[in-house]
Amino acid sequence: MLKLKKVAVTGGLAAGKTTVCRILKDLGAYVVSTDLIVHHLLTPDNEVGKKVIDLLGSEITVDKKIDRSRVSRLVFNHPRKLRQLENILHPVVLKEISKEFEKAKEANASLFIVEIPLLYEVGWEDRFDYTITVVADDEVRWERFREQSGYERDEFDSRMRRQLSPTLKAKKSDLLVKNESSIEELNDQVKKIYQQLTT
Repeated sequence: MLKLKKVAVTGGLAAGKTTVCRILKDLGAYVVSTDLIVHHLLTPDNEVGKKVIDLLGSEITVDKKIDRSRVSRLVFNHPRKLRQLENILHPVVLKEISKEFEKAKEANASLFIVEIPLLYEVGWEDRFDYTITVVADDEVRWERFREQSGYERDEFDSRMRRQLSPTLKAKKSDLLVKNESSIEELNDQVKKIYQQLTT
């Protein structure tokens, strides 16, 4: 049996990473989202959640849930706090990815895909056989971000400043998906990449 390839999907804010992953899933890939893993981990009644509350304070909980936007605000301009938070979350996220990889092998999946928005920022690219970066023009991404979140332009710009530039991500990656046109065009690009990686 062929080795199951591990592929990371990354890209700038509102580039369309999740849409690309959904297309890959429809094609038969086993898809995991690190954002969803973190979402499940950040609950006040599990060990990880308790450690995060100890680090950042009980004000991050709202209605017995950890408010991720409050967590983001507290670590945004505090590199030391951010590192401490990453030291709590990252080992557990990597462990969950490994568990999902074993499930994907058991399911006889064609590809193992992990959506990781900050792949290069956290230095995980070497853990994967291939990296795909989803790119789109800044203005296209800004319009999408505004529609999805309702936030203003300064929020978009400040979040982008926390990330490597999309150009640099594109240079570092093995494969590129350009998401500026129609969904049909996106489907075609992703299908070609899927065929390339599974044949």
